[in-house]
Amino acid sequence: MAATIWTGYLTFGLISMPVRLFSGARPQRVSFHMLHRKDHVRVKQQLVCPEEERPVERNEIVKGYEFRKGEYVIVEPEEIKKIEPKTAKAMEILEFVKQEEIDPVYFESSYYLAPEDAAKKPYTLLVRALKATGYVGIAKLAMHNREYTAFLRPYENGFMLHTMYYQNEIREAPDFGTDNANLKESEVKVAHQLIEALAAEWDPSKYYDTFEANLKKLIQARMYGKEVVSIDKPKPHAAPTDLMEALKQSLAQMEGKKKGPQRVEAAQQAAEVQIRSGQKSASGRKKPPRRAA
Repeated sequence: MAATIWTGYLTFGLISMPVRLFSGARPQRVSFHMLHRKDHVRVKQQLVCPEEERPVERNEIVKGYEFRKGEYVIVEPEEIKKIEPKTAKAMEILEFVKQEEIDPVYFESSYYLAPEDAAKKPYTLLVRALKATGYVGIAKLAMHNREYTAFLRPYENGFMLHTMYYQNEIREAPDFGTDNANLKESEVKVAHQLIEALAAEWDPSKYYDTFEANLKKLIQARMYGKEVVSIDKPKPHAAPTDLMEALKQSLAQMEGKKKGPQRVEAAQQAAEVQIRSGQKSASGRKKPPRRAA
């Protein structure tokens, strides 16, 4: 289980239960170190005071808010702790709403909300009640120097919590999209057929990061002193001059393909990079480095 990032109490009405929060998702990326090109030694990042022209240690640093150009209010960690709201330790459910009423644009990060032993009965009761009614909880909690509005929904046998953006954080796009394209009914009908041709059951295991897979193959190739051949990129299609004809051709193409697994297989094949042998790696090795015993 992942490390706990918040502990406190979940409350609704007069019921209070001890709970803990830990991350429900995290990105997986190939990570690179920054090296000096000349000798392949890792470079170091330092915090430097330009006034004294010297590196500064972490214990010498304070937080400051710039209220005027070049003028700061210094804020100490103890002062921030003094003003923590009650939601720093108590997550109160403010109301229950229907899940479909909330636009996904508000969702930020996902967490598992687990009960402590003393809270298992009320926790299970709330999970079952929300599953039966179709409601989700809206709560507030404070962590990492920020108070969040949280979306609490049943997930498997427990709760998944999603922190949410506030309304003033959602960017407006007044010129986004259009509603006056003068579409024909026949065009809309074929578009519906095209959507149905691509329809499938949601299965997240079918999808993966092709770029990540290619990066791993690139690294493997370089370890063996080989070179990766560039992947041909598809050329963008020009905007159709005859929308109906483009829709019909797309529909015919989609109907000639199988759904689901074939699309995944095609994606996996697209991730296969071609390797060219006979090239030395950046380190001049023909063989991969030995692992330490």
